[in-house]
Amino acid sequence: MNSQQTTQVINSTPIYTQKYGNAYLGDCQEIIKVVPDNSINLILTSPPFALTRKKEYGNESAEKYIEWFLPFAYEFKRVLTEQGSFVLDLGGAYLPGNPIRSIYQYELLVILCKEVGFYLAQEFYHYNPARLPTPAEWVTIRRIRVKDAVNVVWWLSKTTNPKADNRKVLKPYSQSMQRLLKNGYKAQIRPSGHDISDKFQKDNSGAIPPNLLEIPNTESNSVYLRRCKAAGIKPHPARFPQGFAEFFIRFLTDEEDIVLDPFAGSNTTGFVAETLQRRWISVEINHDYVLGSRYRFSQ
Repeated sequence: MNSQQTTQVINSTPIYTQKYGNAYLGDCQEIIKVVPDNSINLILTSPPFALTRKKEYGNESAEKYIEWFLPFAYEFKRVLTEQGSFVLDLGGAYLPGNPIRSIYQYELLVILCKEVGFYLAQEFYHYNPARLPTPAEWVTIRRIRVKDAVNVVWWLSKTTNPKADNRKVLKPYSQSMQRLLKNGYKAQIRPSGHDISDKFQKDNSGAIPPNLLEIPNTESNSVYLRRCKAAGIKPHPARFPQGFAEFFIRFLTDEEDIVLDPFAGSNTTGFVAETLQRRWISVEINHDYVLGSRYRFSQ
């Protein structure tokens, strides 16, 4: 079965289709059961977080989160290719009524590795410098905490050697590195003990990025938001930025690979996958979110 057939294998009619993928309305836990084993190259998703307060997109409490998530996790592992990756973006949460943090993300990570059988390829941190100072009770009223502006991102894999290539996500060199490449550098031992050889002067067309991804989420007047408003459809309230999806899709896949987002929301993942010529499947249980997400593709 080729990649195009895989994106069309689901036994239901997609809400809409594009050249490279399909968007489905439904419960991912049911829909994913008909996705073939070892067929998905990347699962990239940001599921509803375990938050203190219930949100309109249906989040579970921290106490119930792992129990809720595990059935999905076993299916994700089944459908991934041997070199495939599962990238999971999770926000933090405070315990109800207290300025102390839940550790549900870390408890989930341990279960995913110890019980489900994933490997932790690397942890990432998504820093959004534009995030508002929340929670207000502890940050802006009592002033006993600083604002929470980082999500943890677990890059999980089915084997110890998932497909990846950091040359696809190089960052522009800093000005100091550009000067070093221009003027040269004397090979020597740094005070830290690191041996900086003359190979350090090689121009690799960019710098290797760190695992701290600084990507602001400042979308406020996009075609997606304007067209949702015009159609009277409420946009998804917790969209992750396109740059986040682009980083991992470039880093972990090649053209024609298949990307799945099982909690698609406004379908940022599908839109970026389409732009980068990756096959994609998106699944979202909320009817309005699916209808609104098609407006991304009108761009």
